[in-house]
Amino acid sequence: MSVPPYGFHPPGYPPAYGYPPAPRPTNALAVASLICAFLVAPLGVVFGHISLHQIKRSGEDGRPMAIAGLVIGYLLTVLGVLVLVFTFVVTRAIVEDIREYDPNAPRYTAAPGVPAGELPSFKPPAPLGSNCQYLKTSEPASKPVQPPRMGKVPTTPASIPAVITTDRGAIGLQLNNAQAPCTVNNFASLAAQGFFNGTDCHRLTTTPELGVLQCGDPLGTGKGGPGYQFPNEYPTNQYRLTDPAVRIPVVYPRGTLAMANAGPGTNGSQFFLVYRDSELPPTYPVFGTIDEAGLAVLDRIAAGGVADGGDDGTPATSVTIQAVRVR
Repeated sequence: MSVPPYGFHPPGYPPAYGYPPAPRPTNALAVASLICAFLVAPLGVVFGHISLHQIKRSGEDGRPMAIAGLVIGYLLTVLGVLVLVFTFVVTRAIVEDIREYDPNAPRYTAAPGVPAGELPSFKPPAPLGSNCQYLKTSEPASKPVQPPRMGKVPTTPASIPAVITTDRGAIGLQLNNAQAPCTVNNFASLAAQGFFNGTDCHRLTTTPELGVLQCGDPLGTGKGGPGYQFPNEYPTNQYRLTDPAVRIPVVYPRGTLAMANAGPGTNGSQFFLVYRDSELPPTYPVFGTIDEAGLAVLDRIAAGGVADGGDDGTPATSVTIQAVRVR
């Protein structure tokens, strides 16, 4: 019987001696693909494609890892895009909603035969008066003036007396500091600096839905202001930002003192005095009331009508503010 040579082994059987084959290295980009898929998803996709190409060419390990990085990377990338699109759509909707607050637009007129509701009851928001902001506008001040102090302002005393002295008589006020401290702070600052002195009340409205005298513009055109603007307080802060109810007119009662603006957050120096119950959306900050003597002055001015015979424009009885004093 012949003896097989040393090292011989039958076909189909592994050799009895020797070492196992060396393990193949793992492709580095496959590892990077999986890690980056969680951190920066698009980068994980890029690395995944490159690593698969390298693995096919070099025979390295890591194909399952690269595929996992690709799948996770694609999923998270798509999810990120959807989140961005959703955020853009929602943000744009909110911005458009804010832009629609045009005080001169017909949609703010009360529907015929539908009575307007009352101003909402006041519920103090948590940060009331804690961070008053008066931000510079692109339009310069119509008259030299400094913005009021920013930050926290006191909400006491709750009511502050003031008087507007005009060439048609004195209009006594009670400023509601507990309800609109940032607005009162602004009015008091402008008054102390003489911003209103020598200015004309430029607009009288005598429509059935609106009876107001508007003042506070040194230009007398309705376009002047102090060169800064500040956010709304009551009654706007009683509504959610996108609440449809903020567009529905409510009754601003006779004797109300409120800010005129071109939309929420655009308050400056112009204000209006309500001499007859008026229907307006709750986007004009209410910050005080007018006394009976002041209302009598307003009634006389309103009785003179509008200069051009219409129901909205320059009052036929000219009104010049001589001084505003806040006690």
